[in-house]
Amino acid sequence: MQVTDTKTMTFGERLVGMPFNPSNDDKVAKAKRLCADLADLLMEHYNRPDQEMTELEGRLINHAIGEILNAQMNVVKVLTLKY
Repeated sequence: MQVTDTKTMTFGERLVGMPFNPSNDDKVAKAKRLCADLADLLMEHYNRPDQEMTELEGRLINHAIGEILNAQMNVVKVLTLKY
């Protein structure tokens, strides 16, 4: 019987598609890890129990998460670009 790792992915890992790296490129994995960590940092701030979120703060967090995803996709594209 094969045992698989069933670790639950974090928000950031799901956002950047952490397991998807068909070429097993270490640079792609690092770029995804860095962006996942940034997204997780924002979500920790968003979910903090000690303070209520303002509307502006919520909008900024949502925008920043979109920008992190955009940056991650563009970095991976540059790292894997072949002509």
